[in-house]
Amino acid sequence: MKIFLLCLLLMSAVSLSAQETERVVKAEVIINAGVDAVWEAWTTETGLKTFLAPACKIEPRVFGAFEIYFNPNGAPGERGGEGNVILALQPQKMLAFTWNAPPHLPNVRQQRTSVVVRFKELEKQRTQVTLIESGWGEGEEWDQAFTYFSNAWQNIVFRLMKYRFEVGPVDWAKPPALK
Repeated sequence: MKIFLLCLLLMSAVSLSAQETERVVKAEVIINAGVDAVWEAWTTETGLKTFLAPACKIEPRVFGAFEIYFNPNGAPGERGGEGNVILALQPQKMLAFTWNAPPHLPNVRQQRTSVVVRFKELEKQRTQVTLIESGWGEGEEWDQAFTYFSNAWQNIVFRLMKYRFEVGPVDWAKPPALK
């Protein structure tokens, strides 16, 4: 398993010419909070529950779990980002992890993409967060997954993160309407 994940990480470090043709999802947001607080929100179970999902399993180390349960009461395989792991950590600067597609895309779900989240302190209480997801396959279901995450990271995840820092933690019994 570790060799597979290492290969996945190495494959994501493609040459410049390949990067020009590989499709990636890129999302970016400015958060009105210090980099330490934003880092903690992404790398701890307590933090992730405040904006990303009602439940998760996070082991903040290389090859540790990075499982996000959008539907924590669902059957195994139906809960959300199950089976994902952390690929790399650079405290307060970068988090990399594997990611899978939602259950309604079963063929792509069996595989993984890789996500790199970078944190850059702009000012004491302003942090730029940049997310890049790569490793996309080809075919209709891969295209659906790409479209899904092109929207989800920017328009759902980053909006929920802004909400968390501007209003407060998300109440998962009554999540905010995103407009």
